[in-house]
Amino acid sequence: MARRDKYPTPPAENVHPPERAQELVRVANDALNRFTGTADELEKALGMLMLGDYLGWRVLVIIHNKRTIRKYEEILAISVREFFPEEGPIAMRSLGYSIATELGNFWKVVSGDIPVEDRRELANTNGTKG
Repeated sequence: MARRDKYPTPPAENVHPPERAQELVRVANDALNRFTGTADELEKALGMLMLGDYLGWRVLVIIHNKRTIRKYEEILAISVREFFPEEGPIAMRSLGYSIATELGNFWKVVSGDIPVEDRRELANTNGTKG
């Protein structure tokens, strides 16, 4: 069974009901009003904001290093671990997260003590990486 079939993307309104959508827009607007710097940093932080509820903070800390997480948290004025769920509905599409879960050593994967090749890869709509 393909990863996407096992962990389908739920409808947007299930992940971002109206009150959550309003909160995301508020955070994005606040970041836009406060931000000074290169546009690509803001764009990447906003991308993390939109994906966070789908993936969860555990996947985000596997995908990004500590410095990047801190930078995006500063841009968005949020704490990733407080703002996003621990595990989102498509978290297991993350190769790094699924391996960390299987190994039972999440923080060792995050820190790099247990190296996971392609830890940033997500399964695509065909259920394969790429």
